[in-house]
Order: sequence, then structure tokens, then C-alpha cells
Amino acid sequence: MDILQAIILGIVQGLTEFLPISSTAHLRIVPALLGWSDPGAAFTAVIQIGTLAAVLIYFYQDILRISGATLNALVTRKFVETEDARMGLMMILATVPIVVAGVLFKSWIETTLRSLYVISAAMIALALALMLAEWLVHRRQLVGEKQRGLSDLTFLDGTVVGLVQCIALIPGSSRSGVTITGGLFLGMTRETAARFSFLLSLPSVFAAGIYQLIKEREALLSSQENVVSLVVATLVSGVVGYASIAFLLGYLKKNSMYLFIVYRIALGAMLLALIAVGKLQPL
Repeated sequence: MDILQAIILGIVQGLTEFLPISSTAHLRIVPALLGWSDPGAAFTAVIQIGTLAAVLIYFYQDILRISGATLNALVTRKFVETEDARMGLMMILATVPIVVAGVLFKSWIETTLRSLYVISAAMIALALALMLAEWLVHRRQLVGEKQRGLSDLTFLDGTVVGLVQCIALIPGSSRSGVTITGGLFLGMTRETAARFSFLLSLPSVFAAGIYQLIKEREALLSSQENVVSLVVATLVSGVVGYASIAFLLGYLKKNSMYLFIVYRIALGAMLLALIAVGKLQPL
């Protein structure tokens, strides 16, 4: 790909990684609509390192505090002594399922599941799940039920959200989308669900990006042009991703998820229509 394509894909990655609309789906859809070749699962995973850096920078104070408390808990074996230690251990616990599932279903994730039929179905299905979660949030607010913050989360919450996160391996589902949805079902506030989702992305995104970079290094780093494109897309995704985090956290303080629900359904329906008339090929 040329530099312009790398910049566009970096912008797409940065915008969609944290919004519940699936970065993987958009990195598959945008090239298809523009007549470019599919950049592939390896390219997608590696440029997510840029958005990983955005999380590290945006939440650096929280991450330093959580990391220190977690290391101390592992040494002293006092795992629930502080909120930060619990959070760190929950992040580790919640990452195990997606690592196992990613290894077991790797070949499907990189091939069959990148079909636009699968992406369309995932876009619409998660929109419906998110709609149900929003209905539950509204119902709790009507009856005055207390919604949960980060300090209220337990290891069971981390386990449940970790299991739900495995659905994000299906392109079109959205890692942030499924984890935020899972958080809302568990009674978290929208902002808490989003913050937990962002923090939870650190180990899984880092592991996937480094794994794909090592595994596919010959193809990804086969020429100077490939290296430049990869670096440019990663840097752009980081800058745009930082702005995307700030936007979503601010947005969810006062607004529901219905904007993203409508977008997901509309995009899923549009893709199915374009496939039906032959404008796009599923694979």
C-alpha cells in the first residue's frame, strides 16, 4: 500500500478501535469499498499497537498505579487489599479466555470469519445486544437502582467480561463493543464500562500485535515501503485513537449508546445490500 492508504487505514483504526463499531470490520470494509486489497489480520493486529499506545498515554496515571499495586499483591499475596490490585488482577484474569480462544480459532479468524457476510451479521447482532443493554440501563434508572463504578467490580465481573471479550475475535463484533455491552449487563455505568473496556484492551491488544509482528515479520517487513506504511498507519492510529478515547468518555457521561446502535444496523444492512447487488464480494 502507498502512504495515503496507510494514513487512511490508520485514521480508520484510531477512530473505530474504541468506539463500539468494530475497527477490524472497518479495516475490512473501507479497503473493499475503495477497491483496495484486504490489508489482512496481521496488519490489523500490528497497527492496533498505535491505539494501545493511546490507552497507555491517556490512562498512564491509572496504569502506573494499577501496575505497582498488582506487583505488590503478587509479592505479598494480598490480592484484594486495594482497589488497584483487584483491578490489575482482574485485567490479567479477563485476558486469559481471549488468548486461549485466539490460539484455538486462529485460522478461522484470519480467513473464513473475515467474510463480509459474517461482519454484517456481527454488526447487526451486537447492535441488538447493545440495545437490550441500554434498555436495562434505562430500567435501572427508572427504579432508582444504583449503577456500579470501578470500585464496585469483583473478580466475577472480570471473568464474565473476559469471556464476553472472546466474541470480539469475530470481525464486526468490536472488542470495545462487546466488553462495554457486557459491562452494562452487569450493572456498570456507561462510563465505567468504557473505562474498564479500555484498560482491559492493554494485555490482549499488546499480545496480538506482538505475536502477529513476529509471526508475519517476513511479509510485513519485506520492503522499505511496507515498513514505512506500517509505521505511518500505527502512528496515525495512535494519535486519532487518543482523541477517540477522550470523545467517547465525554460522550457517555451524558448520552446513551443509541447513536452507535443505529450506525451498526445501518452499516450491516448496507453491506448486505451491496453484496446482494454485486458491488462487493464477501471474501
